[in-house]
Amino acid sequence: MEIKVPELSLVLLIGASGSGKSTFAKKHFGKHEVVSSDECRGIVSNDENNLAATNDAFDLLHYIIGKRLKNGYLTVVDATNVQPEARKGLIQLAREYHTLPVAIMLDIPQQVCEERNEKRPDRDFGGAANRNRVIRQQKQQLRRSIKGLKREGFRQIYVLKSPEEVDSVTGIIREKLYNDKKDIKGPFDIIGDIHGCYDETVELLEKLGYGLNTVSDDGKNFGIEVTHPENRQVIFLGDLVDRGPNSPAVLKLVMSMVHSGIAWCVPGNHDLKLQKKLNGKNVAIKHGLAETLEQLDKESPTLLNEVKEFLYSLISHYVFDDGKLVVAHAGLKEEMQGRGSGAVRSFCLYGETTGEIDEFGLPVRYNWASEYRGQAKVVYGHTPVPEAEWLNKTIDIDTGCVFGGKLTALRYPEEELVAVSARRVYCEPVKPLIEDNFQEKTNGQLTHQQEYDDLLNIDDVIGKRIIQTRLRNNLTIREENSIVALEVMSRFAISPKWLIYLPPTMSPCGTSELPDFLEHPDQAINYYKKRGIDKIVCEEKHMGSRAVLVVCKDEDVAVERFGVVNEGIGTCYTRTGRNFFNDANIEKEFLDRVNKALTESDFWKKHRTDWVCLDTELMPWSAKAQSLLKDQYASVGAAAQNSFSEVERVLQGAIDRGIDSARQPLEKFSYKREAITKYIQAYRNYCWEIKSVEDYKLAPFHILATEGAVHMDKNHEWHMENIKEICLADKEIFRATPYMVINTKDKQSVTSAVDWWLDLTGKGGEGMVVKPYEFIAYGKEGLLQPAVKCRGSEYLRIIYGPEYDMAENLERLKNRGLSRKRSLALREFALGVEGLERFIRKEPLRRVHESVFGVLALESEEVDPRL
Repeated sequence: MEIKVPELSLVLLIGASGSGKSTFAKKHFGKHEVVSSDECRGIVSNDENNLAATNDAFDLLHYIIGKRLKNGYLTVVDATNVQPEARKGLIQLAREYHTLPVAIMLDIPQQVCEERNEKRPDRDFGGAANRNRVIRQQKQQLRRSIKGLKREGFRQIYVLKSPEEVDSVTGIIREKLYNDKKDIKGPFDIIGDIHGCYDETVELLEKLGYGLNTVSDDGKNFGIEVTHPENRQVIFLGDLVDRGPNSPAVLKLVMSMVHSGIAWCVPGNHDLKLQKKLNGKNVAIKHGLAETLEQLDKESPTLLNEVKEFLYSLISHYVFDDGKLVVAHAGLKEEMQGRGSGAVRSFCLYGETTGEIDEFGLPVRYNWASEYRGQAKVVYGHTPVPEAEWLNKTIDIDTGCVFGGKLTALRYPEEELVAVSARRVYCEPVKPLIEDNFQEKTNGQLTHQQEYDDLLNIDDVIGKRIIQTRLRNNLTIREENSIVALEVMSRFAISPKWLIYLPPTMSPCGTSELPDFLEHPDQAINYYKKRGIDKIVCEEKHMGSRAVLVVCKDEDVAVERFGVVNEGIGTCYTRTGRNFFNDANIEKEFLDRVNKALTESDFWKKHRTDWVCLDTELMPWSAKAQSLLKDQYASVGAAAQNSFSEVERVLQGAIDRGIDSARQPLEKFSYKREAITKYIQAYRNYCWEIKSVEDYKLAPFHILATEGAVHMDKNHEWHMENIKEICLADKEIFRATPYMVINTKDKQSVTSAVDWWLDLTGKGGEGMVVKPYEFIAYGKEGLLQPAVKCRGSEYLRIIYGPEYDMAENLERLKNRGLSRKRSLALREFALGVEGLERFIRKEPLRRVHESVFGVLALESEEVDPRL
């Protein structure tokens, strides 16, 4: 015997003490699937037989069951459950979480139960006589319950009347719910409410690439054959009938397509009403039903019967593509997706209303989509809108064809909207379609998503956060770090709508084994060589500040794609989200120059985009950094030079007077004066006076993203060569980054990279950045560093101080640990990629900013900033 239960269900084992419930549960269900009242009693009182703890035990039992059902797990309740009042709360839990309740009753003879309990010392119940009385009472309650289980709400009921029947159960078959089509991934063409508009439906199908042919009627295809050369499937969102001119033809077309397997269909409220009428139910003949019935009067009774059966068979909603796509007539909240209950079906058909009536006498619909936070994309109709727009990964594609609007389809997974115009107004809407949008527009230029993103919720960024990323799975952001990020963002950052990416920190290479070097290319190259990377890229490290540029082709694109109004064509910000420029006029002129170079290099056309996000080095250092140089570094240098000169003069005078003990201090201070001179020269390379926009130099090194693409699937040579084309269009402010492609197994190739670094740093250059050839690289340990920096000896004076290269100082610095810095770099890299990919997928801004905040929060971790 096999027992079948829904894959997601609440299974109640019902039986007297000694009936074998626990043994049955252990045999047929997983350890974590079974919630036992005895175990809960033991958890709250250290004694599974402490009846005084029963109330607390059942509070815990209900709590655990609720959490499991909320998270979508089958749950088995191991308790006697023989009283209706004991089952009532459990059935209510199942309803609350839209889960189907199943009863498995073990109606074992009383004598068997008594004999089993006699062998169990933990089942004393105050002596044999009282124990048998308790069992007898439980058996009576059980028998009184059998006939009423269905009325209580159980969808499936199994009664096992003997130990032999219990033993005959060979297994529990877990059946998928009818709405579970996660294994079907598409591609799909999802079509909104048709309402009898047959001609527009045919036109839309043909526009989508479907072929419609007339064939012989086999009783299921109604003489219609629909095919697609790419084996795409159609999903109809219901409301096939009413108000329009030809509901029978629409029904025949849809039924034929569903029967042949090229289409799916969910019911709409109008379809359900027609089905009830055909079944003889008393329904109100209004809202277009009269026209449909009149049209169906001309059809055969056979067709009417088939229509009735077809509409009755429709499932409230479907979950496709591993749970990434949900389709329902009126939409569906996250907690209802993939579940089955009357409440779920009602929401799918009618949505949710506030209980109010608008000025047109229509119910005010609750804007559930504005609060939707689910992972799945939800495509629905029901409420006509002038234009289909995404909001929080949901989209209403009922564009009111029957009211003179359009019939719209969403191509999935492409997320492309395809529509045909209504041939005429078939039904005058009670409420004008242009005003029938579920969210009033405050600015005609912005989409609903952009308006919604005007206000970000603090709860989305504070507290301990666990962020899912594609590259590093789950990353934890500590509460104390998120508070720091919030402080920086709220006080200093640019408009959050521009802020789609923050770059990661970069780890230095391991310390050099050579006596006169703290960092050397050998260690940078060996980091990748030891991890199996044969091909790497070495790029010159420019003497500037990391800057991210977002540049749009024009201000219309800034509004359309970023929701930014009257803020120009883009922005330039630092790696902590601050505006790079203090002067708005210079920023505008600078961005215009970048835009012009992009246009003249044919970048927009070549990459099929109207905007770009660039990762760059901008020289000189930002205003804040230059201020630090002048206020701190310059003052240190000047004070040291003056004092060392005076000390050298005094010591030389002492030597001249014959005091030989002054020679060693003189040598020491002469070294210090020479070191401070090198220190001053090093930081001066990063400062120069800005008189015009051409005094800035921009060195892009990553084309991070364009419309529809994050370019981290391209190798670094692709980035360098495509960027070079932009740089050639404006040589005044752009600087192409010199680079070399190196084979880590070729000694001559490695030597050439080392010699290049020595030449660069010998001329005062900062150093170089070493990267794997592929943008994202993996080794045996997993994700590898996206880049390591190898800085020159003179630049390191700025970082560690003028005298860092003294033997005792170098020895100490070579013991620095890099593990925390490298861990930080990888986590920030994963978050940066995740944020860009979410933006490209057009997810809500809060989802993008989750990653952006994560990067900034990690920056507050205690890691030596000089690394």
